[in-house]
Parts: sequence; C-alpha cells; structure tokens
Amino acid sequence: MKMKIQTHRLLVAVATLVVAGCAATEHKPQATTQVVESTQQPRIAADSRIAAGRYLVRVGGCNDCHTAGYMQAPSAIPESQWLTGVPVGWQGPWGTTYAGNLRLFVQQIDEDAWVKYLHTRTARPPMPWTAVNAMSDEDLRALYVYIKSLGPAGELAPAFVPPGEQPKTPFLNLNPVMPQSSSAPANESEKQHCQ
Repeated sequence: MKMKIQTHRLLVAVATLVVAGCAATEHKPQATTQVVESTQQPRIAADSRIAAGRYLVRVGGCNDCHTAGYMQAPSAIPESQWLTGVPVGWQGPWGTTYAGNLRLFVQQIDEDAWVKYLHTRTARPPMPWTAVNAMSDEDLRALYVYIKSLGPAGELAPAFVPPGEQPKTPFLNLNPVMPQSSSAPANESEKQHCQ
C-alpha cells in the first residue's frame, strides 16, 4: 500500500511537470530582436533598451536643457537633433553653466564608466544631480544605449564660466532678485490711483 501511494505521488508530480513544461513552451514568446550582452546586466533586447532610454529622456526632461529650442517648441525639434547641447548658459551664484552635448559625450566613455559617472557626479545647477545619482543602473544603461544609438552630432558646449566673469554667450539669469517693497507706491500715478 505504501509503495502504491509513493508511486501515485511520483506519477502526479511527473504529470504536473510535463503539463507545466508543455504549457510554458506552448505560450513562450519568440525573441525576434538582437540581444545586447553586458557583464553586469541580464540579456535584454537592444530595441527594448533603446525604447526605455528614449522614454526616460522624454519624461526626465533631458531635452528641456540639452536640446536647443526644445522648451519653446518640443514637437518641432526632430529626434535627430536631440541632446546635442545648448550654447545658452544658466547663470546663478555658482557662475554660468551649459547643458552639454550628450551625443558627443557618450562617444568618449563606455557604458560602465557612464553608470559610475552618473551615480557619483555632483556639479553646479541647474542639473538635477541628486535625482540622476539616484537612478537605477538599468535606467542609466538604457539612457546610454539610447543616446549612443543617436550617433554623434553637434558641437561641444561652451566651458563653465566662474562667478563674477561675464559669459561670451547668451545666458538665462537665475540669480535671486528681491521684489520692490509694496508698502509705499513707487510713483505719483500709483499714489493717485490708490486714493
């Protein structure tokens, strides 16, 4: 009797495995895209990584600063011009910074170095470095693959200009400005209007 129970359990287990194996192979999707190999990441389809990187660029606002004219007319800027840097500076108490040409930058660095750089870089505003530092390796790798897929284009951004020095390019002034006091009217016409 004991032998019959063990045999029955074994047959049920084997039948379950066979059915599960058939179901898994029957519904398994076929891989149709090229696979990218990485020493630290699972094998992920290159097309999927590019799509993920494009998505991150769009929702992360990367184009707002790194693509000329994008903030003013996002739908008018073709993807072929994305991330080529902007020669308009951002001036504040830190000096004047420029959004770099990411398309040229990724040509000089490999994927692992890119991930390390973006996890550890801290620099001047307005780049949101704390947010970039907190991104997952997978997201940073997707950004790299996407930007690299666009190919090199554009020119290098101007160099940082220290505080107190005048930039030679147009710039946006991000220095704090105190509002005028609203306790007293600024001129005679305002005094008359208030009466």
